[in-house]
Amino acid sequence: MCNKEKIKLFWEDYTQLHPQVADNYEAWAFGDNPQMADELLDLVIRGIKTGTASNYEVYEVSEETLPEIGRHSILLDGHGNPQAVIVTTNVQITPFDEVSADFAYTEGEDDRTLESWRHEHEKFFTRESLAFLKKPFKPKMKVVCENFKLEYTKS
Repeated sequence: MCNKEKIKLFWEDYTQLHPQVADNYEAWAFGDNPQMADELLDLVIRGIKTGTASNYEVYEVSEETLPEIGRHSILLDGHGNPQAVIVTTNVQITPFDEVSADFAYTEGEDDRTLESWRHEHEKFFTRESLAFLKKPFKPKMKVVCENFKLEYTKS
């Protein structure tokens, strides 16, 4: 069974438990490699990670839709298999160097401090900016700060 079929069946399982949900979702994985996807997914499932940050400019260039409150997402593991459903609860666009300590804590990574968040996310956004946007990281870059709640996990 291909991953698209697995994702569709996973969504069907979720909507059987939540029939009021519209048939509208996105499926994606955290990070830029399978190991990172698995590690961050594990933090979500354990209830530690309730936030994620992304580069605003990537949405513009790829013509992707920004996250919206109430959006359902299927989280994929590092192999592209569906593992969880989250619902977006808050979205703010903030310059990288103005992201708050409170938001950094919700990301659930490392020691959960703003200093650690900035260090790790600067490395990630530098890789992404150079690879995808062909430009260097800038401290004033816009960051999409998204919070979510875990709604469903694979049993």
